[in-house]
Amino acid sequence: MDVRRRLGLNLKRLREEQGFSQESFADHCGLHRTYISGIERGVRNPTVIILDKIAKALRVPAGQLLDEAKSGVRRG
Repeated sequence: MDVRRRLGLNLKRLREEQGFSQESFADHCGLHRTYISGIERGVRNPTVIILDKIAKALRVPAGQLLDEAKSGVRRG
């Protein structure tokens, strides 16, 4: 999976888990809602500074935003 798509899926999942709408999260980060939307859709390529800002707003390590997207299926 493309890293931008993976970032977008992780951002959306974490944002929704914390109860943020795109607009409220964007305000929380000091970013525009359409920018957050673009990241979530995998069409934006944010800088590491933006990734750090998003991670701090979500209270997660920045690297967690780039982890392989979690699926509900366990293999074993």
